[in-house]
Amino acid sequence: MKVLYTASATATGDGRDGSARSDDGKLVVDLASPVEMGGDGNGTNPEQLFAAGYAACFHSALRIVARRAKADVTGSVVSAEVDLGAVGDGAFGIGVRLEISLPQLGAQEAKELVDAAHLVCPYSNATRGNVDVQLTLAPTEVAA
Repeated sequence: MKVLYTASATATGDGRDGSARSDDGKLVVDLASPVEMGGDGNGTNPEQLFAAGYAACFHSALRIVARRAKADVTGSVVSAEVDLGAVGDGAFGIGVRLEISLPQLGAQEAKELVDAAHLVCPYSNATRGNVDVQLTLAPTEVAA
């Protein structure tokens, strides 16, 4: 792999109940376990950070493949949900659901772009074969 960029961040405190900071200081977050996991929820958590990162990365990949295909992705939106769960023997895993809205495109063209973006996106490539990633096209309203 030819490295184009390296991000660096450090977590301190008590893991999920601590803080994280990027080496350049542009990202500084308090971390807290979600209420659903017995925490106070007064901070972000790794799953929220992963969801934001995956959504942004996939959206960027989508725009790259759309530009190559000369497709109109005006108004496009990518939303991510990341599930955390037990996978057995005390281990944990994640699952991801991405919902992609491409209001300017028909269903077939949108599906082709989403499939192509899934092959380009670094997060998709990193999770492929290890994390269940579900891709869904958001319903679009058809003008009457």
